[in-house]
Amino acid sequence: MQAYIFPGQGAQFTGMGLDLYEASSKAKDLFHHANEVLGFDITKIMFEGSADELKETKVTQPAIFLHSTILAEVMGKSFQPDMVAGHSLGEISALVANRTIAFSDGLELVYKRALAMQKACELTPSTMAAVLGLEDAIVEKICADTPGIVVAANYNCPGQLVISGTIDAVNAACETLKEAGARRALLLPVGGAFHSPLMEPAREELATAIENTQFTAPACPIYQNVSTIAVTNPDDIRKNLISQLTAPVKWTQSIQNMVKDGATHFIEVGPGNVLQGLVKKIHPEAETSKASL
Repeated sequence: MQAYIFPGQGAQFTGMGLDLYEASSKAKDLFHHANEVLGFDITKIMFEGSADELKETKVTQPAIFLHSTILAEVMGKSFQPDMVAGHSLGEISALVANRTIAFSDGLELVYKRALAMQKACELTPSTMAAVLGLEDAIVEKICADTPGIVVAANYNCPGQLVISGTIDAVNAACETLKEAGARRALLLPVGGAFHSPLMEPAREELATAIENTQFTAPACPIYQNVSTIAVTNPDDIRKNLISQLTAPVKWTQSIQNMVKDGATHFIEVGPGNVLQGLVKKIHPEAETSKASL
């Protein structure tokens, strides 16, 4: 069975999507439509912008979404998912690709999500850190025992977990994690504490937008970051998507459940190849590849 997976923030690069734009009139139309929906020339930034311009959350998130969803669209009949999943932001790309949400609605949600997260980041100085080489339970316990706000945010693969919280709490947790035997506990160059309680203002803001978006029955099940199991009910999908901003990304558990349900081939749709690497670490026997035209 084929599982299509969609990347999140961090996969952006200068020139992203230009090959799609030049190869397909359908892609060209969708990129132009995106410029109109957003009210600025995102394609120019994607194709020609600097790394710093692409790093701005309000650009990064819609750029990755556009690269992923437009690629899925122009693949046409060769895009045949039995199931889908997306890492963080990638979950909205997956929901457009499996026909739960319309392209324009998905783009508007992603842009509102980016702005709401940016705003939440500015309220409290916060950050994230990658922790390598420790069991999840040890990382969770150290986070729970650290004063202040710090939580497990991304379960990327066995032995690789990202923590998220206030700067002081994350720094303190990193020191304790190193003492506990972590191979690395490394601060990430991010604007704030994504997938932590500090994103509550963004969750509330986005909840209204999600409630007002039409969700339809998907073409195939989605394994969402919050629930990790196959979901097809539009109301459940909506509820999980609202919870996602303050809840951890349970990527390891999602991939394990997809494998248990029959997935043998994981195809990454969008920029980068990070998710293929994570899948291989979670389930070495899985076949992985990159979607292309």
